Parts: sequence; C-alpha cells; structure tokens
Amino acid sequence: MNHTLMITALLATLSLAACDRPTVVTVPAAPVAVPGPAGPQGETGSQGATGSQGATGYQGATGYQGNEGIQGETGKTGDGTTVIVVPAEAAAPTN
Repeated sequence: MNHTLMITALLATLSLAACDRPTVVTVPAAPVAVPGPAGPQGETGSQGATGSQGATGYQGATGYQGNEGIQGETGKTGDGTTVIVVPAEAAAPTN
C-alpha cells in the first residue's frame, strides 16, 4: 500500500510537470506617428457637377364651395329716439 501511494504521487508529479505551458507573447505598442513640417499647398480641385433639379409637386385639389347662408330679418325702422348704452366698466362706481 505504501508503494502504490508513492507511485501514484510520482506519476501525478511527472504528468503535471510534462504539461505544456502556453508562451506569453507581448505585442509591442504601435509607434506613434509624429507629424513633420507641412509641405507646399496642392492645386485647387475641380468644381463638382451641379445636382439634378427636383420634380415639381402636384397641385392640390380645389376645395368645395360652401352653402349659401340664410338671409337675415329686416331691422326695425327708427322712431326718432336715441338710446345710449354705457359699458359696464364705466358704469361701476370706484371707491
């Protein structure tokens, strides 16, 4: 029993030591581009083409003509008296 325990421990140690470790790869940082002095200005580009004209919209439908209103009654003929109506604001006494 002592020997089987010892052999099992030895085999476990060897099997773990035989495992392949993944290699760690460090990727170098990308170099930062440092702008140099500005070069001479280039030539002006050509003018772009004119865009196409949009389509003209449709004319809307004409609305319906409304109904004719009812004729009002004839007013009362005057009898020579004058009635003066005072607005409610002016008629109220102020304190």
